[in-house]
Amino acid sequence: MTRACVQAQAYGALGDGCTLNTRALQAAIDAAALQGAELRVGPGVYLTGALFLKSGMTLHLEAGATLLGSRNLADYPLLPTRVAGIEMRWPAALVNIYGERDVRLVGEGCIDGDGQVFWDSYWALRATYEPRGLRWASDYDCQRPRLVQVFESEQVTIGGGLLLRRSGFWTLHLCYSQDITVDGITIRNNDEARGPSTDGIDIDSSRRVYIRRADIAVNDDALCLKAGRDADGLRVARPCEDISISDCVVREGAAGLTFGSETSGGLRRINVQRIAVHAPVPVGLLFKSAPTRGGFVEDVSICDLSLQDVPVAMRATMNWNPAYSQAQIPDAEQANAPPHWRALAQPVSRERGRTRVEGVRIQRLTARGAQVAFEVDATAEVPLRRFDFRALDIEARRGGHVQDALAWHFDAACRLKLGTPIAVGESCQINGLATAHWQVDAELRRRDVSALPMAEQDVQ
Repeated sequence: MTRACVQAQAYGALGDGCTLNTRALQAAIDAAALQGAELRVGPGVYLTGALFLKSGMTLHLEAGATLLGSRNLADYPLLPTRVAGIEMRWPAALVNIYGERDVRLVGEGCIDGDGQVFWDSYWALRATYEPRGLRWASDYDCQRPRLVQVFESEQVTIGGGLLLRRSGFWTLHLCYSQDITVDGITIRNNDEARGPSTDGIDIDSSRRVYIRRADIAVNDDALCLKAGRDADGLRVARPCEDISISDCVVREGAAGLTFGSETSGGLRRINVQRIAVHAPVPVGLLFKSAPTRGGFVEDVSICDLSLQDVPVAMRATMNWNPAYSQAQIPDAEQANAPPHWRALAQPVSRERGRTRVEGVRIQRLTARGAQVAFEVDATAEVPLRRFDFRALDIEARRGGHVQDALAWHFDAACRLKLGTPIAVGESCQINGLATAHWQVDAELRRRDVSALPMAEQDVQ
């Protein structure tokens, strides 16, 4: 059945790049929703604040059409949501699908966050917070709009050639949602400058999500799976599950494929295929958590991950970025601490804070031009269990190290060309790997970045 078509210009939208179109575009969206219609936005640059798509409609951005985000934070109303693993009020995204179903956001147009003003505000705030012992609060106190938010929604399709660029914060956040398809998007956040926390696609405590044909250049995690942080994430306890990611390219970012660090609700049944990661991305495959996160990562299948000139092929750390992950309110700040600070700083016992990672299958990971094959650390109490490596093909200057690994198996088809062997902890159980590629190191210590400057911890 052909949908009725609504034209944005019929509701007063002006694509002149300077007229604020929030009311006109929202009126057109509401009209399209009432008719179950497609709203088409023709060529032009439409300056706008937050827009809210509605159930049963399609927003089609034609080639040459750009939704340009307002630089005024007041144009993004505060809403209950989740931000970096914590439930709190936060500015709406530029485009929101919030509590809706059967929505399509498609076309060959562009959604441009014009994020520089928000990036600058973050660095200015962080410069004042770090001396006060509040590095961990910076990301929550400097409010910045995401580009596209899908929250508590279902049956959503995004793609068809969309360009997403210059997000003020995360680019595409899929949270508490189900039956979501993202197919055919390009993300470019680094064209004019590099903003903080400009993640590509964050899949957060959602289920049955399908990501295909995404081409990503960002300044933080590119393809990332999340499920809540610390005590608040353990309280919510909503997993990220039944996720499929395929046929994507990562050109810039903190890592190609990331699990965590928000693992509290758990990540399971994740299937990833045919991902290409290029320099200057520093890490191909990253598992990260922290001693207060808890939760689990299980039943993960990764197949055909291709890394070209990526320095570290695989990294796992359960003590990621301590300056950010360890939230402690200084005595001098206690009297005026907002509720989200107290949520972040709520204690988590050592036992609840341990993250269990097990049942990971990695097949045909190919790396050329790598500096290090493995940088793997967990904890003695909860080692990384049952990793099954098949047909790896890694060339690296150094083998790196593996600590806290049990029941790891490398099949006979694995090919490793390493300048130095992998240093393996005494308690590790690794099978199938040729003896020339590894050696037990009784002095091996877990990688600890806590002494590094805060800015360096961010990228470790």
